[in-house]
Amino acid sequence: MGFEVSDELLGTFVPVLIYWAYSGIYVVLDSFENYRLHTRKDEDEKNLVSKRTVVKGVLLQQTIQAIVAILLFTVTGNDDGDSGVKPSFIDLARQFVTAMIVLDTWQYFMHRYMHHNKFLYKHIHSQHHRLVVPYAFGALYNHPVEGLLLDTIGGALSFLLSGMSPRASIFFFSFATIKTVDDHCGLWLPGNLFHVFFSNNTAYHDVHHQLYGSKYNFSQPFFVMWDRILGTHMPYSLEKRAGGGFEVRPKKVDKEN
Repeated sequence: MGFEVSDELLGTFVPVLIYWAYSGIYVVLDSFENYRLHTRKDEDEKNLVSKRTVVKGVLLQQTIQAIVAILLFTVTGNDDGDSGVKPSFIDLARQFVTAMIVLDTWQYFMHRYMHHNKFLYKHIHSQHHRLVVPYAFGALYNHPVEGLLLDTIGGALSFLLSGMSPRASIFFFSFATIKTVDDHCGLWLPGNLFHVFFSNNTAYHDVHHQLYGSKYNFSQPFFVMWDRILGTHMPYSLEKRAGGGFEVRPKKVDKEN
């Protein structure tokens, strides 16, 4: 009798493993100074939290996410087992797009509210902004309450409303994890497909982590539609920095919000 791992268990823990594996790649590539959006000196001086504390915070959030995922799969599980009916490619594509839109919508409005509510920003969301210079494995460094509200509940809603199976969720949440890590990696690498296919990318999110962009570019992790629709989109230019690397510079925006 072979040892089998359920789709539910894979859907819970594969994204966690991918988070650290993909982050590890960027830790190695971090020495490529000519592709950094910030200098190493800026990273050391501007960030207000140690990397040891960041790792501990991310592990805590992933533990909470795993517990909620297991409970969610248990509650929504099918007692009759796998029906054997495989969804078509069109069905899977529809589920993925639906999940992306649901997750983006939830995170945009929750994220924006945490910036505009002074209590929530001071006591909860400001923890994530201690990383003024983002890096890959700090992508999920949040206050536990924020991690629960934005990421865990947002992920649960995208899973439930899209109608995807636990097996499909393995791929969706692994993709979402890779995208989130990439958005925080702090590197503008040539040939990065996320930079080619997504306007919401490393440079776009870097704007939000800077003081001048803290009330703009709330959208995450896939599209920029809500920023554009609701007037919180801050365009930027990417320019070569003297001494190597790139610099993200904001363009003028209308002060409507």
